[in-house]
Amino acid sequence: PRPLCHPQLEGLCSFLQLPTCLEHLLVRFCSWLLALTPDLSYTSAAILAEQLFLRRVLSLTQPPSRHLMAALASFCSKYSQPFCRVLVAAVLREPGEGTEQTKLVCELVEECLEPDCVRLVLGQVLEVPLSEKLLPVVQAALGRQVRGSPLSPREVLPPELFDLLVLTLCRQAPAFATSLSYAKLVTAVLTMYQSQVS
Repeated sequence: PRPLCHPQLEGLCSFLQLPTCLEHLLVRFCSWLLALTPDLSYTSAAILAEQLFLRRVLSLTQPPSRHLMAALASFCSKYSQPFCRVLVAAVLREPGEGTEQTKLVCELVEECLEPDCVRLVLGQVLEVPLSEKLLPVVQAALGRQVRGSPLSPREVLPPELFDLLVLTLCRQAPAFATSLSYAKLVTAVLTMYQSQVS
């Protein structure tokens, strides 16, 4: 069959009520998506990431259910790049505390994302002004660099990303003069990369 164009795919999602379907059905739908051949295009996966998860994640006021986490992990396992570009970027742009959203991104970084997507998330964080909300995400990404994960061994930050990290921490230091989270983050960077920091 011919692939659906973007408005058709969005219309199909709306017709199937995917943005608001029960979360246990979302898990089943994601399992079905993973079995599709050929794989979805990047754009189709990005549209589905937005339709399936964006509203749910941005409206979280308590930890996500096990069904939602299972669906997120399932989708991330195959389509993590478009997922990060759509969902993580939206969380980073969202004003306010966003405590549950930040915890969710940290959990995905620590447990689900492949190293290239962990670096993508770190790059996305460093493209926006740092805030207390985002410091745990940076910490989680750096933690993956040190210990690896069940998915992969330890990875080293590319030099350009490391330079951007150090530059961002230095430039924004005055805004975090009394922040314990910022102090912990700087200590972690100095510990992990002591041979590269002068």
